[in-house]
Formats: sequence, C-alpha cells, structure tokens
Amino acid sequence: MNVLFVHNNFPAQYRFVARELAKDPANRVVAIGSSSAAAPANIRLIKYAMATGEAAHVHPFARRFELECRRAEEVLYSLSSLSGSGFTPDVIFAHPGWGETLPLRTMFPKAKIILYCEFFYGANGKDVGFDPEFPMTGLDGHVALHLKNASSLLALTECDLGIAPTAWQKSTFPKEFQAKIRVAHEGVDTEETAPDADAELYLPNGVKLTADDEVVTYVSRNLEPLRGFHIFMRALPNILRERPKAHVVIAGGDGTSYGARPPQGSTWKSLFFNEVRHDIDPNRVHFLGSVPREQYLRILQISSVHVYLTYPFVLSWSLLEAMSAGCLVVVSDTAPLRDAVAADRGVLVPFFDVQALSDSVIDALARPKSYQAKRKKARQHVVKHFDAMRVCLPELMKLVE
Repeated sequence: MNVLFVHNNFPAQYRFVARELAKDPANRVVAIGSSSAAAPANIRLIKYAMATGEAAHVHPFARRFELECRRAEEVLYSLSSLSGSGFTPDVIFAHPGWGETLPLRTMFPKAKIILYCEFFYGANGKDVGFDPEFPMTGLDGHVALHLKNASSLLALTECDLGIAPTAWQKSTFPKEFQAKIRVAHEGVDTEETAPDADAELYLPNGVKLTADDEVVTYVSRNLEPLRGFHIFMRALPNILRERPKAHVVIAGGDGTSYGARPPQGSTWKSLFFNEVRHDIDPNRVHFLGSVPREQYLRILQISSVHVYLTYPFVLSWSLLEAMSAGCLVVVSDTAPLRDAVAADRGVLVPFFDVQALSDSVIDALARPKSYQAKRKKARQHVVKHFDAMRVCLPELMKLVE
C-alpha cells in the first residue's frame, strides 16, 4: 500500500500511525511538510518552502485563504514531483488547517483521503466569545472567523473519512458532515509518561525539586489567555500565601499559539506576571520557557498539583500526559476536558473562578493523601482509553484498512 501524509508539522498527530505503517515492508510511506517537519525512519519526507508575498493588497477577509492558497501551491509542486516519480497514494492522511488539502483530490482522484478533524471555528459555544475580558468586536471579526473554515469545508466535501480526537471536537463541525467523522484519538505514550517517584527537577537557580516537595505545575505551548494563563497567575497570590513552602513551575513560550495577541511590544507572560508580581514571592515562581521533552516529563513526575485550563478548544496532549504521569490534575470545567476528566480522576473548577482554583490547589497541597485515589484513577483512565500503542493505534489501523 502507498501511503501519503500531508501535514506542515509532520509527524505531529501522525507520529504513531506513520511509524506503524512504515514498519510494514509492503507499504511505501511518504510525507509532505514544511521546513519544520521531520520524518521517522523508513519515511520519505518532501519539504516545501513557503514563499513570502505581499498581502496588503488582499482584502482582510481573504488574507488567511490567500496564504493557504500559497501553501497549497507549494504542496501541489511537491505532489507533482511525487507523481512524476511514479508514486500514487492509495491512502492520504491530511490536516485541513493550512490549505495543504486543496490540491489533493485533483492530483489523486482515486485515493482515499482521511482528514484530521481537529476543530471547526465558530462564534458561539467555542473559544471565540468565551472570555469577556478579550471580546471579538464587530461584524468584520465574525465574518473573518467564519472564513477561517474555508479550507476545512472544501476538504470535508472531498474526504472519504474524517477523524476527530474527541467527541466534543467532532461536535464542533457542521451536522451535515458529522456522519463522515469518527472519533479516534491519536493517543499518548503511557510508558514514557509514567509516574517516577525518584524524578528530580533542577531549576536554573540550582534548586532541586522532587515529588516530596510542594510543586504546582502549569504547562502550555505558549503562555496565553486561551489556555487560562491569566486565571492561573491570578490564583498564585493566595496559593503562595497559604502554602509558604510551595514552588510554582511554569513551562511555555512567550508567543501566541491561539487566540488574541497581546498589545504590541508586550507578551501575555509579562502582562499577567506584572499584574501579580507585588503579591507573590518571585523566588518561588519559576518560568522555564519552552523545555526539552525529558525536562517536561520530569516536571510532570515531580508535580504535586498540575493545573490545566482552557477555553472550549482543542484538547492538549499535555493534559493526557499529565494524567498518565500520575499527576493530580486541577482543570477548568470546560469542553473538551469533560471527555477526559471526571470527579473521580481530577478536580474540575469553573474557568473564571480564581478563588475556586486557588482553594482547590491549596487543599490538594495540604491533604495530598486524600487525592491519591484520583491520581491513580487518572492514569488508569488514560491507559485504558488513550494509550497510543494498545488502544488508539489499533482503532486507527482498522479505519485505514
């Protein structure tokens, strides 16, 4: 079987299924991605480079789609080269979020296209308009948001199958397309993200933290409102005041992955840290920035309480990995978290309730033995439902077959 993956950040969500398909010598596996892509063994990777272009003359409503068309053009060149070399895919895995799917059906009309249905934008019940502190204003904003779905809609009409990682993420898509979409999470490596009572984390100032210390952890690709960074920071003064031996470890970049951007010349990290800096002990709040995988795992393994907050948006791998590592998770009571966390395996609090968040963390630090059952059940749940190799990959392979 000839298999093609199209994802600008390959392998991304395809890390397990691509590796599994490439193990079979009867399969030829090729991937197309941007300059940031990387390929596991036995997978041929074709990289494309995005040409920079002047978008000022393009109508604001069309700028995103114009960029997606530029990306589609680069993918088309890669597909033409691939076809010219004699490779015709039987199955194509693709993510519609960047326009890369636009030329697929034209180039390979007989291929089966499996679409990764991660999220469908909308102004109601999802991330946009959820937080009154950062409202979307004007009709223009709503029209532009609607147009962010253009590539996804075109891809949905042409795909043979859609795969959504959670039930709630599937529900974000238009009802007329949901019959095409199956729920099948890509999974996490529960052996790699396992508890380790002997784990040690060394901070930049030389301080060593272990599971015997009081450690509150927060991890996000970037520190931003969509992942509740502002709510978390506002809970710290009370937490640190009530728990004088606690340390807070925060991992994440200074950029913006999703949602609103900070005022020009600033970062969300600096804005919300400055908001509380006079009410906390900065020597006990440790910003580690973007960390390597090994250090990230140690952060989870030494955590006393792991806080994960999000608008109604895409479920992060980091939450499932925290649960797999045996963390006590204190999370926002928002979709799609309810697809993973329940009262017996974590603590859910209203997203905007800073007091409830701080009270929950303080109680967990004060009475750690009372929460051991939740930690254990959190890991059991992830092993049972989200283990990549034993649960999720077999489901995905059935869909491929």
